[in-house]
Amino acid sequence: MSNSGKELRLAMLGMIEGNGHPYSWSGIINGYNPAEMAKSPYPGISAYMDREPLESVRIPRARVTHLWTDDPADAPKVAAASLIENIVAKPEDVIGHVDAVIVATDDGDDHILRVKPFIEAGLPVFVDKPMATNIADLRQFVRWHQAGATILSTSGMRYAPEMRLSDEQRVQLGDLRWITSFTCKTWERYGIHALEAIEPLLGSGFLTVQTHSDDGGDVMHLTHRNGARVTIGAIHDAYGSFGAVHLYGTKGQLPLRLTDTYNAFRSQLVAFIDMLQTGTRPLPFDETIELMAVIIAGRRSREQNGALIHIADILSETNA
Repeated sequence: MSNSGKELRLAMLGMIEGNGHPYSWSGIINGYNPAEMAKSPYPGISAYMDREPLESVRIPRARVTHLWTDDPADAPKVAAASLIENIVAKPEDVIGHVDAVIVATDDGDDHILRVKPFIEAGLPVFVDKPMATNIADLRQFVRWHQAGATILSTSGMRYAPEMRLSDEQRVQLGDLRWITSFTCKTWERYGIHALEAIEPLLGSGFLTVQTHSDDGGDVMHLTHRNGARVTIGAIHDAYGSFGAVHLYGTKGQLPLRLTDTYNAFRSQLVAFIDMLQTGTRPLPFDETIELMAVIIAGRRSREQNGALIHIADILSETNA
């Protein structure tokens, strides 16, 4: 899809408990009203938005023009904070009025139903991470992609400036041997943040996942084709440690930490807008499929009391 000559019209669809993306993503694209944003139930959004010069908060070439939230009472608040002109009664009402949609909910077992009307209408879709956290839904996304649908799903951690290494840092680390990554909340909902922080450093090629679980969360042990071991903690209540990664190499070690949420999200949204205008994906769809397979494998390992799960087995089921 190429719309390089005009401003893209986007719909922001869906809002569930614990996810303020309709506020933040819409505000990053449109600009925002600081007083109204301060009233949102997500004080962290105002904290990082207000650090930016107000006049600089805007993504040219695109605008969120339409909004729908699961609870109708939320929509006027989001619209006032993030300068959205149109609130619709049901998501499908945006069809014919926008160039693409953003499904802004992070329940990977719920996305197929939310996305389906727009895929069938031929609209490009950005799906909040994780795209799909069960085999049947992941298989459906693969079918849609193979049929030519435009679908992108990423975590902002993929775009966080702090997660990129300089050539000098790579030399100082040597060959990576172990990586720890971390997220709060649950593996199913937030594990993709920890994965997408490190996958650009390793490339594709995760081999196995094994889960150690208790009531407080999960610790996932992953292996990768390049020989690096990966340990990911998904500890439900450790919000203050979100965005921490540690790299251990043959020559040195390096801690990384997300500190610039605004630019991580902005770059993530710019990548989607660029894709709409140029037709060039920011990453191959197969990489997203593999990462979803890792999430599903971790879930399966937990269900099987810590069994070692091979990613290849999940992928073969997905493509069956």
